[in-house]
Amino acid sequence: MKRELGIARCGLACCLCSENKECKGCKKDGFLELSWCKDAQWCENRKCVIEKNLSGCFECEPANCRKGLYAEKIKARAFAEFAKRYGIEELLDCLGRNEQAGIIYHREGIMGDYDDFDDMESLICFIKTGKQ
Repeated sequence: MKRELGIARCGLACCLCSENKECKGCKKDGFLELSWCKDAQWCENRKCVIEKNLSGCFECEPANCRKGLYAEKIKARAFAEFAKRYGIEELLDCLGRNEQAGIIYHREGIMGDYDDFDDMESLICFIKTGKQ
C-alpha cells in the first residue's frame, strides 16, 4: 500500500492501484495539472469536484450520484460514501488492514475483491470488516 497516494477525488484507492506505475494519485499537483494522467480530461467526477470546489466526492452526496464512474459501478461510489461517513483516514486504515489480510484491490486488470458487489451497503460493510 502506498498510503501517501491516498484516495482519489472520486473515492477510488490510489494507494492500492497497480494499473499505472507513473500515477501519482489524482490529488497530486493541486489536482488541476495532471499531464501524466491519461484519464484526467474525460473524468466526469474530477470535473464535477473542480466545479463545486470540493476536495472530493465524499464532500457531496456519493450514495445518490450517478455521474461518471458512479453511473454503473459501485466501487468508487461506496468508497466515497465510506469516506463521507467515517473519514478518509478510517478508509485508509481499513484498506491497509484488508490488504494485510489478503484482500486484493486489483486482481485482474482493475478488477479485484472490492468489485464482487452489487449492493453499496454490503461493500461498505466489507471495507469496514474485511468479511463478506
